[in-house]
Amino acid sequence: LILSVFILAVLSMYWAVLFHVEKNTSSLNVLVVDFDGRVPPFTGGTPLVGPMVTQMTEMMLSAPEPHLGYETIDPSVFANDPLLVRQAIFDWEAYAAVIVMPNATAMLRQAVDQANATYDPLGACQVVYVGARDQEAYYSYILPQLNALETQITSRFGQMWTSVVLQNATIPRENLQRVPQALSPAIGFSQFNLRPFRPAVVTPAVTIGLIYLIILSFFSFSFYLPIHMKFLAAGDHPPLKFPSFIAWRWSATLVAYLCMSLAYSLISLAFQIPFANPSAPTTEVANNPEPYGKATFVVYWMINYVGMIALGLACENVAMVIGQPWTAMWLIFWVITNVATSFYPLDLAPKFYYWGYAWPLHNIVEASRATLFQLHSRIGLNLGILFAWAAVNTALFPFCCYFMRWKMQKEKEKKG
Repeated sequence: LILSVFILAVLSMYWAVLFHVEKNTSSLNVLVVDFDGRVPPFTGGTPLVGPMVTQMTEMMLSAPEPHLGYETIDPSVFANDPLLVRQAIFDWEAYAAVIVMPNATAMLRQAVDQANATYDPLGACQVVYVGARDQEAYYSYILPQLNALETQITSRFGQMWTSVVLQNATIPRENLQRVPQALSPAIGFSQFNLRPFRPAVVTPAVTIGLIYLIILSFFSFSFYLPIHMKFLAAGDHPPLKFPSFIAWRWSATLVAYLCMSLAYSLISLAFQIPFANPSAPTTEVANNPEPYGKATFVVYWMINYVGMIALGLACENVAMVIGQPWTAMWLIFWVITNVATSFYPLDLAPKFYYWGYAWPLHNIVEASRATLFQLHSRIGLNLGILFAWAAVNTALFPFCCYFMRWKMQKEKEKKG
């Protein structure tokens, strides 16, 4: 009965994190910024591309099916500079941006009026995002909807624009023959993934591989405890006093975590995850730029080390308090609550899961991504939360040790 209740209660937390995905899709905000005809020297004439794009995104908001959270933003907010929109996406102010370029309509009109064969429809609009921020959210929820939006806009605009051009008798038909792309598709969208999620081998380092960091930190308790207990037994050496034993156990545990986290981190290095690429500008597309240069591996190791302390000391304390066989149930709870709040976007989860922002693995994942892909960094906040976990569990560690000794003495009295 206990196991059945445990399964229903704890495993449900993993299933439930995705329960409201469709309902919460609008929490994935996308900025829509229309610069068309609003920035000199392209202010003359009536813009056509920008109004069509904003009209379509606003129609999406009223659609009954799940949709992204489109937000139409005045270009003056970004000082009429499209690069500042890219910077906003890099800084996590939104998940993506749809940008209509200042010359979108002007260049299209010039193409048909002057038979400009160099006209590229893909220069009219841009879609900007940061794929390495959360590849699950982008490739499962955001990009499919943005691709569908692009198709709808280009189709509807193409119909409208073709009608306008064919009704304009002043445009020579020879021009349309020289620049067919200005008639169909007329406009298009260039996609800029500022930080692509690649290579594929990086996946374990920021997702499922981190489960083993939890398991390793958990099993260090049962692996090293028999060794620690020998220091309390009289033998070839005088037994340690219990306060000294607590200090020894705590210090030895942290040294063990240092070695285990190094071994764990070396696996990523052995499989050639990039750790020494130069940094890159935040508004340009770059593959695996490294914010710390050749020191990136050391930073990555330290993130795993501090994370292991945060995860492991909690396991040590709980294991000393609840003992067997309950520690196995604790491990399942600890893995599920950390995984559910780390490997899936919390913006799509029910608000109940917002405590996950303070959970250790969520901050390990966020700091690791920022280090491996040079993302918008909140590593100070991430490490601060991990150190807070370490500090609280360090403060509780002596009390848990005394509690374990008390339990062991009680068991000996019963047997004696």
